[in-house]
Amino acid sequence: MNVLSGEKQCAVIAALCEGVSIRATERLTGVNRNTIMRLGAKVGEGCAVLHGQLMRDLRVGRIELDEVWSFVKKKKRNIQAHDPDTVGDQFIFLAMDSTGKAIISWLIGKRSTRNTITFVEDVRRRVLGNPEISTDGYAPYIRAVDEAFDGTASHGIVDKQEIIIAKGPDADRYYAKQVLMKVERTPISGAPETISTSYIERQNLTLRMSQRRLTRLSNGFSKKFENHCAAVALYAAHYNFCRVHEALRITPAMHLGVADRVWSVKELVTAAMTGEIQSAADQFSVLHVIQGGKT
Repeated sequence: MNVLSGEKQCAVIAALCEGVSIRATERLTGVNRNTIMRLGAKVGEGCAVLHGQLMRDLRVGRIELDEVWSFVKKKKRNIQAHDPDTVGDQFIFLAMDSTGKAIISWLIGKRSTRNTITFVEDVRRRVLGNPEISTDGYAPYIRAVDEAFDGTASHGIVDKQEIIIAKGPDADRYYAKQVLMKVERTPISGAPETISTSYIERQNLTLRMSQRRLTRLSNGFSKKFENHCAAVALYAAHYNFCRVHEALRITPAMHLGVADRVWSVKELVTAAMTGEIQSAADQFSVLHVIQGGKT
């Protein structure tokens, strides 16, 4: 990786940000897959620090919070007693500005009260004022939002419940049952004008389409927790600074006033690589790689 040209580095990162797998990137660029993984991890760690430095003091009106299921190395049913918390189910907590479509904050770990509180506290540190907040029906959000915003935020939850209307002969298989969603919107505090998680749920789909390791029913899933976190950090930075939103016609970072232009992949790679990588890795592990604890 030390002798990889800047052009090759940009080609590799651009491919990874467009949902290309590591082996396919190897075939397209001619770069060894081990080098691709090391480069992706290094740029991802730098992107996490970049996000922490730039995505602050944000003025937003509405925020939507949600979690995306993923896993590292093995699924929950295959977990053994000696496996660490970094193996198995890992939820990607995301906070999104409903108007500017920017990813404000993210966290990876177990779906627990501890991680939910840590995640919402990080959102609070990044935004100004008291934006309206919408979440799903995960109960720890009620306590987390109330504590982080001192009870001053308007908070509403969208609770979606599955009602099974038909079952196929193979009820345990994927898509074997037909369900109808019952949706309930409940104000929790304040007077939220809009209670919706539609934008963040669409963001979840964009995340899965843009990172091969998050594609369902494939063998491209993450084998290491650190690489999993680096991939999400790379996605968030690329989405905020490099990707022009179709509705906004500018990047989310430009809409928030964080950036004054559309960043190229080369600019993103340069910004992520020119910092102190060791200190960047330390901040990455402390601020963003939160291992889930018991509630």
